[in-house]
Amino acid sequence: MSNFDFDLFVIGAGSGGVRAARVAAGKGKKVAVAEGRFLGGTCVNIGCVPKKLFSYGSHFHEEFEQAAGFGWNVTASDFDWPTLRDNKTKEIERLNGIYHNLLMNSGVELIEGYATLQAEHEVVVNGEVYTAETILVATGAKPFMPEFPGNEHAVCSDEVFYLETFPKRTLVLGGGYIAVEFAGIFQGLGAESHLVYRGDLPLRGFDEEVRQFACDEIRKKGVQFHLGVNIKEITKQDSGLLVTLTDDSQLEVDLVLCATGRIPNTEGLGLETVGVKTAVGGSIMVDDGFQTNIPSIYALGDVINRMQLTPVALAEAMVLVHNLYEKDQPARKMDYTNIPTAVFCHPNIATVGLTEEQAREQVGEVAIYSASFRPLKHTLSGSEERHLMKLVVDAATDVVLGAHMVGQDAGEVMQGIGIAIKAGATKEIFDSTIGIHPTGAEEFVTMRTVTRN
Repeated sequence: MSNFDFDLFVIGAGSGGVRAARVAAGKGKKVAVAEGRFLGGTCVNIGCVPKKLFSYGSHFHEEFEQAAGFGWNVTASDFDWPTLRDNKTKEIERLNGIYHNLLMNSGVELIEGYATLQAEHEVVVNGEVYTAETILVATGAKPFMPEFPGNEHAVCSDEVFYLETFPKRTLVLGGGYIAVEFAGIFQGLGAESHLVYRGDLPLRGFDEEVRQFACDEIRKKGVQFHLGVNIKEITKQDSGLLVTLTDDSQLEVDLVLCATGRIPNTEGLGLETVGVKTAVGGSIMVDDGFQTNIPSIYALGDVINRMQLTPVALAEAMVLVHNLYEKDQPARKMDYTNIPTAVFCHPNIATVGLTEEQAREQVGEVAIYSASFRPLKHTLSGSEERHLMKLVVDAATDVVLGAHMVGQDAGEVMQGIGIAIKAGATKEIFDSTIGIHPTGAEEFVTMRTVTRN
């Protein structure tokens, strides 16, 4: 009989924490989850899900404009922000209920409140001490708010989903995927949209050709880029927010969104009390088995800052629980290679595997196949939007090392391509696969000519 209250105590009811708790409980373990905010974590409440719903909503104005080429006479339309905002909130509340039921039906004890580590096997919630053989920290990440005069007038991504009124003029600070997505969402919903980024081109870390192509397409939609500058100061005016940039140029807008990255959510956890080691930036340091330097304490998901993606946290949770409670089976190890990702900007970006730059550095000689084209739909819609497909191939082995796409539904397309890349498919296998015609996706199996070596 265990001397602890629980076999596993999970701090944080996000995707990774809930998955670990449910699977462990399914293996007969006594499990508790402490959560002081909302069930489902960032993704469900203030991240992927509501953002994707907003992205869907922001596409309609283009669809209305393009309908004329197909014979539809669409009369003038008005966008009602409270309808989108409140319908989104209802869906999030529904998902919260599902997460609650999943935990309850799994036999997990849900403790509402913020947990603090007190000792190697002790957690405090609402003044009550709980003991556990194993403690899992899965508290995710939170938005980083940069320091500059007037930053109190800006909002972060947590707040943007619940704005009282929709802004007519917006400025998004940042060059990552969240910044680029929201700049497109604001523009698509009818706002004047500015993107301010200190670098020379947004989406650092993505394939260079993809970055340039996507940014050109985003500009076509009307998003105005201000590159190589940062925010110097924000001053509140009667007519709006006066934003002074570091080149001393000024913009007046109604909303400033700081989307400058996310940092591990470890404040107030008591890590220093127990002696859990953290890296520069606050992420919890773990080994390949997600174990910290304290043997009874583990961590996974955004709080360890390996890949801040919901499916990654879910996969990490599965690996952890298997290794903790299936001692009679071979240990598993998380594989971070060839993980497909998408950016829901306008148009979408999706990628899996190596960029062209990474491939050249890692394998040397590569063959690049890329195609840019105007999709069939836009031959009638009148839109000048173009799509890009790209394959990065190891010239020596013919193995496809990376696939990249900029275009409508890129994420939906790339999920299937990701399976092929994960399986080690060669370019010959891509070439021998029959395409689905007429689709944009068939370009991935019809590119025959090397663009460059």
